[in-house]
Order: sequence, then structure tokens, then C-alpha cells
Amino acid sequence: MTDVVVVGGGIAGLVTARDLAKGGANVVLVEASGVLGGMIRRHTVGGIDLDMAADSFATRTDAVGSLAIELGLGNDVVAPDPRGAWLMTRDGRTAPIPATGLLGIPSTPMAADVLAVVGQKGGLRAQMDSLLPGPVGAKAESLGELVRRRMGERVLDDLVVPIAGGVHSTHPDHLDPERVAPGLRAALLREGSLARAVLALRARAAAGTPVQGIRGGIARLVDELVADMETYRVDVRLHTRATRIEAHAVDVVSADGTVDRLPAQHTLSSVPDPERTTAPDRTGIELVTLVVDQPELDAAPRGTGMLVHPDAQAVSAKALTHATVKWPWLADVAGGRHVLRLSYATTATDPAGAATSLPVDPADSVGSRALQDASTLLGVPIAADRVSGAARVGWYGPDLTAPGLAEGVAGIGEATSGRGLAGIIAAARKTAGQILHS
Repeated sequence: MTDVVVVGGGIAGLVTARDLAKGGANVVLVEASGVLGGMIRRHTVGGIDLDMAADSFATRTDAVGSLAIELGLGNDVVAPDPRGAWLMTRDGRTAPIPATGLLGIPSTPMAADVLAVVGQKGGLRAQMDSLLPGPVGAKAESLGELVRRRMGERVLDDLVVPIAGGVHSTHPDHLDPERVAPGLRAALLREGSLARAVLALRARAAAGTPVQGIRGGIARLVDELVADMETYRVDVRLHTRATRIEAHAVDVVSADGTVDRLPAQHTLSSVPDPERTTAPDRTGIELVTLVVDQPELDAAPRGTGMLVHPDAQAVSAKALTHATVKWPWLADVAGGRHVLRLSYATTATDPAGAATSLPVDPADSVGSRALQDASTLLGVPIAADRVSGAARVGWYGPDLTAPGLAEGVAGIGEATSGRGLAGIIAAARKTAGQILHS
């Protein structure tokens, strides 16, 4: 007798299935593709095994760190290089990201590293935040409106748009302050200024870095989850597509055309509507990875990478990660070469999303664009003959306009929890716990 059917073998499905099976439930997991992990997988570029997508996780909660410890990876959780990242403004200026901010909101508006980005006039306008009554902007519906009212357009455009927008892939005018900066509104009312609110939140934050990684790559989480599912005897069915999802049953078709119905006490899914055959255009991300032999990059000219204002004209990339600077363990593996990861906004019509790594020729349009952008962002010319490997991966967010799940079916994954590994894992584990205790 099957207790739970989990539809989708991404990180949410794996975490949920593993926790349920560990708790004694009989679990079947179906995955339409032939691989598990979703976007949390690895690919090989220039002979180096790398994360295909996320290479870090947020530490605002202990969701990922706790899971890593359970999976035996606790000793391999690592902090990134402390040099930090830079940013490029709308007009192409580059500067280090100010050291004591929150999502780009400065805690000291007249600090030298803030003025280097927003200028004297922008800093003076931001300093007026200390003179405004605390309630001004406290009821703002978006992070952008809150910053605009308290500190002005320059801080919003030069700092918060590239930083908060880069982190969440959304303009601050569409970000809920309570979701991306819990407690910020309350701290504003309590402290009387936005700058002091940022200081207070930073002081209360747990010691350490806002993100961490795993030595060897985030994909090691998937390796250990899959091993645990074998231990706890989860029935994993690859190349098996769900065609209909109900509260207590899932209709599936396997690669050989076999049609089956899987009755269960509970059904969990990250698929909003498996009967939908076409998808509307969805904004996604294309990640182009370059492995280059360029000694001039040894000095880490832009720290661990760069966030780019979405309207910057100098480059088309939205961000660059200098991965071999960010992660010292990767620099050891790369043997003197440099790994650069450039991300681009794109649009998809593939209903399933894409998660395939494809080789890139440095001389073709994709490769030459990435080389030009990397050269501009890092301030170091990089020629095609210095590239020893290149690949591209595209992935797309869920179609949030699609019909939801059938009544009684629990949703897991990005469509339910939003972006971010920590939030997805925390929500998946909560769902598993609720089922085990129901």
C-alpha cells in the first residue's frame, strides 16, 4: 500500500520523499526525466565538475545547513571568500558593494563606500532619512517604495535595484518588504529611521556570512538524498510522467508507454497542471560558464563577482560570479584556471523548463557575448583562445498563471515556496512533517 506519491524529483521532491520514508511512510516518487535533482545537479566544463545552477544557499535560516549536517556534509559547509562582490550602476560605473547594508539599503548613508556609488548628492538625500518621522514609508507595499520615500531615488536605483533585484531576480518595486527583509518595517518604526533599522537587523542577524556553500558543490546534497532514499526504500520511477493528479491518486505514463494509476493516502506535487500542453512565455535565466586560463585574473579585480543594473548598457549579463575567487576549494580544483559564471535574463516557452547543459563555442554568438561581458565586467580582456571550456544552461521559473493543483493535493517546490533553496527545503520538510503527524 502506497502512503504518499511525490510528483517531481527536484530538490523539494527528494527532501520530502526522504523525510517521509525515514518517518516510516511508503513513498513512490515519479520523475518525468531520467535524472534526479532538478536544477541542483552538476555538469562538467573544461574537465571541472561544477554546479549547474545554485552554488550557494542563504543562511537567514538553518534549513539547508541542518539538512547538510543530517546528510553527513556538516564538515563541508563553507563560507565564501570575504572580499565580497562589486556592482555596475545604470551608467556603467563599477564599485564594491558597500559593506554594511541590507539588500543595498545603506546603514551609514554618508560612508565612503556608499558615496562611491551614489555620489555626494545621493548620500545627502539618503541622510535625510534620519530627519523623517518613523512612520514615513512604513506602510509601503514594496521595498522600492519604502526606500524611495526614506532615502530617495539615487539609493534605490544605484544600490537597491542591482543588489536586491539581482538577488531576487525582481525589481524592488515588486518585492514585498516582509518577505525579503522580515522585520524591516517593525525596526523602522522602533528605531525611527531606515538606516538605524538596517543596523538593528544586522546586529540581530546570526554571526557569519549571509550565504554558504558546500565543498564540492551544492549538488552533493542530491547525491546524499538519493543515497538515503535507497536506504529507506523509496520507490523511484524515472522517465515516468504524471498525466493527472488527484488527492489520492496519480495517473502516470512511463517511457515504454505503460499507463498506470498510483493510489495513495497523500499526493504531493511541484507540477501545477500536468494536463497543460503549452506554456506562456516565462522569464528565466541562462547561465554561461567559462573556464579560462588568464593569470591577470589571479588578483580578483572585482572580488567574488558583480551584480549589474538591469538597465546598464555596457553589458547584457545581469550578474557575474568569479567562482574560483568566491570558493577557495574550487580554486584548488581548477589548478590555476578561473571559473566565471555569467547569468542572462531570457524567456521560455518550454512547459517543462530546461535543465540541460550544452557546450558553447567561444567564437559563436553566445560565447563571444559572454567573453565580451566578462572582459568588461572584470576589466581584463579575455580572448577566445584562453577558454578551455564553456557551457550554457537555461532554467525557467514555474508558470504561476497555470491552474493550481487538485483539491487535497499538497504543493511543494518553487511554484509553492518561491525561489531560494532555503525556503524550498524548509517548506518541503514542513509538509513532510505535517503528513507524518496527521
